[in-house]
Amino acid sequence: MRIGLVIYGSLNTVTGGFIYDRRVVEYLRAQGDTVELFSLPWRSYGRCLIHNFSRDFLRDLIAAPLDALLQDELNHPSLVWLNRKLRDRTRYPIISVVHHLRSKEMRPEWQNRYYRWIEGNYLRTCDGFVFNGETTRATVEELIGPSRSFVVASPAPNVTGPRPSQDEIVRRSHSPGPLRIIFVGNLIPRKELHTLIRGLVSVPHDLWRLEVVGSPDYDGSYAKRVQRLIDERQVAHNVTMRGRLDAEELAQLLLQSHVLAVPSSYEGFGFVYLEGMGFGLPAIGSTDGAAHETITHGRDGFLVAPGRPDEVAMRIRDLSKDRERLAQMSLAALERHGLAPTWEQTGAAIRQFLLGLAR
Repeated sequence: MRIGLVIYGSLNTVTGGFIYDRRVVEYLRAQGDTVELFSLPWRSYGRCLIHNFSRDFLRDLIAAPLDALLQDELNHPSLVWLNRKLRDRTRYPIISVVHHLRSKEMRPEWQNRYYRWIEGNYLRTCDGFVFNGETTRATVEELIGPSRSFVVASPAPNVTGPRPSQDEIVRRSHSPGPLRIIFVGNLIPRKELHTLIRGLVSVPHDLWRLEVVGSPDYDGSYAKRVQRLIDERQVAHNVTMRGRLDAEELAQLLLQSHVLAVPSSYEGFGFVYLEGMGFGLPAIGSTDGAAHETITHGRDGFLVAPGRPDEVAMRIRDLSKDRERLAQMSLAALERHGLAPTWEQTGAAIRQFLLGLAR
């Protein structure tokens, strides 16, 4: 097959959606398919709308000899009107790879009404969809109605490295000292690092330590806001800001941790929870979005309401004081990880779907 993929920037961008796209591209190429990337420059949301009127970009897409065109749904403002021109002048199907809808994120309702209008118009121009989970499928169908052509292909864990045995997980859970918590995610408001820290400051400081792994470069003002919070609440000795780490360094931190806590206001899938579970880490995620597709509340982690530091604090207190429960939940997390698909299975499901649509 000859497949195109529209993305912003580089396929090597370190976020969940880009990791998913990259692994799918690697799989398709390994099967002998040709994948051509069409990269658009990162812009503000409003400026991305200008891409719709780029004659050069439209010409490149029309001229490409493709059997199918994939578009990361993140690019929807750049494609909402361009796709209509494209459909009139090409024969290949347009498939949107949907990780989560921008209009489902927490923000003032008037803003989300605008985003829903743009996203809905974009999604209606597509011939089919690749969904990363059932929650994402449901949110799209809530917006535009039932999808006739789609595949649900959940992501696989992405962190590599040595994994702990069951015995090692039990010993780690009962090891003396504070509960070792790790946050993994870019420092942006949606990940709710501020909520996690506000919850932790109400827990006795000798009961916990927090490692924060993630780039501060995506939203510099938010990163500064988090640092001010740490300084004002006088917990700098409890919180270590690691920045971006390579895979080996991250794996070592995960091996040494007890709990993964990323209480995002919304996740389209949130496979960071699944990755942490591969190291026997119970996960703290949000009741909103798709975290429930990975976390079974009370068994291998906890689901807390967005913006509720008191709920985060309650769960941290429970696990820091009840190490037997921590051990049981850690083993359950490892078991949940074993049920995840491989990237080969995910890629194969998408490829089979594309073969059925290609024309």
